[in-house]
Amino acid sequence: MLLIVFLFAGLFSANAQTFENAGQYMGAINKAREGMDAKYMQYLSAAAHGRRARKVENLRIQLLESITQSRYKTIELPFYNGDNSLRQGSIDYILLLYRIFNEDFAKIVNLEEIAEQSFDEMQAYLLLQEKTSEKLREAATSLQKTSTEFAARHKVTIVNKQDALGEKMSMAGKLNTYTDKVYLLYFKCNWQDDRMVKAMNAKKVNEIEQSRNALAQYAVEGLKALDTLRVFNGDPTLANACRQVLEFYKKMAEKDIPGLTDFYLKEDNFLKIKKSFDAKSPQSRTQQDIDAYNKAINEMNAGINNFNKSNNAINNSRNQVLKNYQEAEKKFADTHMPYYR
Repeated sequence: MLLIVFLFAGLFSANAQTFENAGQYMGAINKAREGMDAKYMQYLSAAAHGRRARKVENLRIQLLESITQSRYKTIELPFYNGDNSLRQGSIDYILLLYRIFNEDFAKIVNLEEIAEQSFDEMQAYLLLQEKTSEKLREAATSLQKTSTEFAARHKVTIVNKQDALGEKMSMAGKLNTYTDKVYLLYFKCNWQDDRMVKAMNAKKVNEIEQSRNALAQYAVEGLKALDTLRVFNGDPTLANACRQVLEFYKKMAEKDIPGLTDFYLKEDNFLKIKKSFDAKSPQSRTQQDIDAYNKAINEMNAGINNFNKSNNAINNSRNQVLKNYQEAEKKFADTHMPYYR
């Protein structure tokens, strides 16, 4: 997902009106890629509305087929007055696209399986996407240079007017760059929260504390990063939704979790008291032992009630802010990247 290439459908002017005219020839070269460009935009649009490359795998396969068809159409075109530079440049560009989507993007799909295992893996996953996008941008720039040089040699005026498809591709590139930045801030805290929850389920107090401190730090860092992140096309909704998540994590880590951790310590102390009490025979237990044990039970029951109340409140708040973020992310993509059919 999230692979960007900028294509320009040039508007050409020349004196002659026959196919042998260089402007019309350039138009034919571009037209051979029309199906490929449209299918790519369909893929890019679908990918922008979800973070799962595997979900749009069928579109990638269709894109590969369309790339192959465009290659055949381009190969069938003749040289122009012995000049094969534009035709070959387009073929090279098409072949590069096929190699990237067939090989590089397959790696992206495979890496997706492990991307959510850690922040480093997710960062590597998004970095691979960015590097792949850069390959495509460089390829498009090279093709544009070849087209410009061909036009200059054959006295064709190119009007660099970006068409609707090119505009959507440009918007997709900017959108993906922005949403990835926000998502990394969200994911880093979300992943650390997951580690903390696992430590809590295992009642490992030291690990809980380590995760809690890291989560508080990541939330603070993320909020500072959001302060310097410009809104996208005047739309602050995604950043605001991420801020809501990070503020929840900050408050939870700093104020709520210590109370839950304290319960685990009290529970451990109660179990020690119970073990000591159970080790004594009923005949050897003093009234003081019984009173102390009953008091410990009452405190434990009260602690359980408070723990459950606090834990449920945290879980409900967590579920709500995460739901809000996911809905905001979808709406944000729908607003700035309409579906392309």
